Amino acid sequence: MSSAVAHHKISRPNAVAVGTIVWLSSELMFFAALFAMYFTTRAVQGPTIWSESTEMLNIPFAAVNTTVLVLSSVTCQFGVFAAERFQNHRTGKLLQLNKWGMREWFALTFLMGSFFIAGQVYEYAMLVSEGLALSTNAYASVFYVATGFHGLHVTGGLIAFLIVMVRVAKARRFTHQQATTAIVVSYYWHFVDVVWIALFAAIYLIK
Repeated sequence: MSSAVAHHKISRPNAVAVGTIVWLSSELMFFAALFAMYFTTRAVQGPTIWSESTEMLNIPFAAVNTTVLVLSSVTCQFGVFAAERFQNHRTGKLLQLNKWGMREWFALTFLMGSFFIAGQVYEYAMLVSEGLALSTNAYASVFYVATGFHGLHVTGGLIAFLIVMVRVAKARRFTHQQATTAIVVSYYWHFVDVVWIALFAAIYLIK
């Protein structure tokens, strides 16, 4: 009886979690360098270029896009809760959210992340049409580099979600290893969400 309960109760992975945290720490240093580049360039160039360039930013649109990405962390975590109880797919109707499994929550997270990337591409297109391209000035360069690298990280997370969902769909049964993979992917996704909150505050809110 106790062994059966232990089998269906998953704990946070120790070795894998430590390895993931170490890797994310190196990623944090990378983004810290981007923040340093942003604020250093701002100090060197002066407030005039920043003031003129930030006027082109569509802050309400970026806020909506940011909200979608932040909420995707919530749906991702619900997917983790489902993985921890070894529920890989829904057990009820599609609209019964309390019956959803890991695949449904991760699929919703994937769609929300894709919405964010599409919004970022749309924003780039609008800024370029208004004359703020990568080589326009120092502000444009650091803006596109910082947000672009973050966008690449979000895209990497979306690919990871796809890999997890495809593997689970093809597997005959949901295993502890697959649940662990889902948890590790969630660590990464929460990380890129937190980084974007900091980027959004630095780029869009601090004029």
